[in-house]
Amino acid sequence: MMNVKNFFLLSCAVCCTACGGNGSSGDSNKQNIPEVDDSQLAYHNPVIRIAAPDPTAMRAKDGYFYLYATEDIRNLPIFRSKDMVEWEEVGTAFTDKTRPDFLPGNPDVKERAHLWAPEIRYVKGKYVLFYSLAEWGNHWVSTIGYAVSDSPEGPFTPKGKVFDSREVNVENSIDQYFYEEDGKYYMLWGSFFGIYIMELDVTDDMTITPKLNTKCQIAGNAYEGINLWKRDGYYYLIGSIGSCCEGQKSTYTTVVGRSKDLFGPYVDKQGGQMLDNNHEVILHKNDRFVGTGHNSTLLEDDDKNTWMLYHAFELERLDAQRQVLLDRILWDAEGWPYVDKLEPSYGAFRPVIK
Repeated sequence: MMNVKNFFLLSCAVCCTACGGNGSSGDSNKQNIPEVDDSQLAYHNPVIRIAAPDPTAMRAKDGYFYLYATEDIRNLPIFRSKDMVEWEEVGTAFTDKTRPDFLPGNPDVKERAHLWAPEIRYVKGKYVLFYSLAEWGNHWVSTIGYAVSDSPEGPFTPKGKVFDSREVNVENSIDQYFYEEDGKYYMLWGSFFGIYIMELDVTDDMTITPKLNTKCQIAGNAYEGINLWKRDGYYYLIGSIGSCCEGQKSTYTTVVGRSKDLFGPYVDKQGGQMLDNNHEVILHKNDRFVGTGHNSTLLEDDDKNTWMLYHAFELERLDAQRQVLLDRILWDAEGWPYVDKLEPSYGAFRPVIK
C-alpha cells in the first residue's frame, strides 16, 4: 500500500501568501473566505502527488472518502481519505483477470482499449463504478460500462456496457456522469462532440439499459468531463474546455452553466446557451498549475462547505503528470460557483470533518 499523504501545519501555510485573504478581488458579490487563524490546520496542493487523472470521489457509508482515477495506474486506482486531504492508495478496481474487455469483436478496434474517467455512485445498495472503455484517437471505439461491488474498495465485478458510440449515434461517447433524482436515473456524457443526457432503466439486480428515445443534447462541442450539481433550484452543468494532456501547454479550464430544468437550456450569466458553447469560468491555470479540469462531482464537508477535486499539471513537476488538487467552491450573490481568484490554491483551509 503506497501512502500519498501530504500533511502540513498552519505555520507552513502562513508562509504562503496564497493561504491568506478573502481572495474576492474587490467584488462584493463574491463570498468571503475567513482569515486564516493560528488554531487551524491548512493543506497544500496537490493532495495526491502522483498521476491520478480524471478523479471521481464520494463519501462512502463507512465515513471515508474514496477517489478513483483513469488508469495511469493500471486497472483504475482507488484512494481513501478521512478528510479529502490525506490520501492513501488502497488498491485497484480491477485486476488483469477481471478488467472489462468487451471490445475485441468490434470491427473498429485497432489497438487495445483503455479504461478512462471512472465515476463512482451508490445505487440500490451497491457501489457502482461507471467507466469509459475507449481507444485513444478512435472516437467510434467508445463504450460506457459499469461494475458493481458491496464495498467501495472492491473488488468490482463488471456488468457489461450501458451503451457505445454507435448505439447512441454520438461520436466519442465517454466521460459519463450518472445522476439520480426522484426515483429516476439519467446518464450525461460526451467529449467534444456534444454533451448529451438520457434516461436509464435500472433494475434491482443492477441491469442498466438506456431509454434511447429520451436522448437530448444539452451542450455544444466545446466540453468534456462533465458533472452535475443541484443547488437552490438550479442544475449546474460543470465541464472542462481546452486540451487536457499536453503538459505545460495544456489549456484545460473548468466552466459552468445552469438551468432550472434538468434537460436545459443551460446558460451563462448573460443567458447565452451552452449549446452554443457559452459558459462561466470556475477555474483556470496560474503560474504554478496548468490543465486544471476534469473535476469530480462536488463534495460537501461536515459544515456544508462545497469542495472540488480535479487534476492539473504542476509546472515544477511535469514528470508527475496529472496530479489531484483540492479547492473550495464558493458561491456569489447570484448563486454562481467559482474558486477563489479563479485559480488553484497552493495552501488553504482544510475541509471541516467532525
